[in-house]
Amino acid sequence: MNLLELTKSLMSIPSVSGEEEAVGFWLRDYLVSLGWTAELQEVSGNQNNVIATLNDTPRVWMSTHMDTVPPFIPPTEDDEKIYGRGACDAKGIIAAQITAAEQLRADGIEDIGLLYTVEEERASTGAKAANLHPLAAKCEYMINGEPTDNELAIGSKGSFRLMIRTKGKAAHSAYPEEGDSAVETLLDILDDIRQTRFPHDDFFGETTVNIGTLDGGLALNIIPPRAEAGLLIRLTTKREPIDQALNSVIRGRGEIEVLSCSEPVKLHEVEGFPTKVVRFTTDIPHMPNWGKPLLIGPGSILSAHTSNEFVFKADLELAVDNYVSLVKKLMASV
Repeated sequence: MNLLELTKSLMSIPSVSGEEEAVGFWLRDYLVSLGWTAELQEVSGNQNNVIATLNDTPRVWMSTHMDTVPPFIPPTEDDEKIYGRGACDAKGIIAAQITAAEQLRADGIEDIGLLYTVEEERASTGAKAANLHPLAAKCEYMINGEPTDNELAIGSKGSFRLMIRTKGKAAHSAYPEEGDSAVETLLDILDDIRQTRFPHDDFFGETTVNIGTLDGGLALNIIPPRAEAGLLIRLTTKREPIDQALNSVIRGRGEIEVLSCSEPVKLHEVEGFPTKVVRFTTDIPHMPNWGKPLLIGPGSILSAHTSNEFVFKADLELAVDNYVSLVKKLMASV
């Protein structure tokens, strides 16, 4: 199966986060058909990482995730692009890595491994499970794939997901003085957060806050006794100073529930590749046992997660060349 056919075949299998079982089975069977030793690492009852090797001592690994954001969008194409969910994030990357691995194998390089995880788009549970795998200790370099415009990322921001919840007192809306609005308290907190400049870093850039979800209240004619907001903070520092800043802003008016956190990371640089710092986070912070991390892949992060997600076919071809070149350079350095 050629690169483009493999991309479309993977994209044709729905694998929204939490529903990756079918694509994992398919990917394992496909790699076995190519002569790889492939195993499923159980993450949950219906979620499995795919781990594939050619020998017992792979030193350089390529990895990305099998899950996608919703909704499922089947693949379509024109002369230049492949469209659909996972085109660039990240099934096109899986196809490019497998194609590169087969080219390396044809060149006699078999000290390589492939690792494909589940649930990267939510909490990186697959990466956390993979970090405990015994093969991690043998890995010297991990090339992770995300849409970086085929440039080598030398740093990526962290991700801090949290809920802020407020409590009030229900009352008839005609007599607001008898109640205490949790919604208004939450709005005050969020306005203060919007006015706050959080600690930042010269290398990683500005810390940014997205107020992603809002919920609260019972009915239009009831003073709301509860409210909550979901925030995602793109970290450019360690979590501690952000915690301190949040607590200073909230001042006891609400409660924080931490959903997940991964701190920013600096990544391995290889001469000869254009570089950038990316604003998103990846599985990498959750896999510290897998050697020195690198990050590169075809497609634009600005296309990922959109209804018009796509990848240029030419960029997939370039990604194969990049992965082959990277592995050879890393092999020469170890």
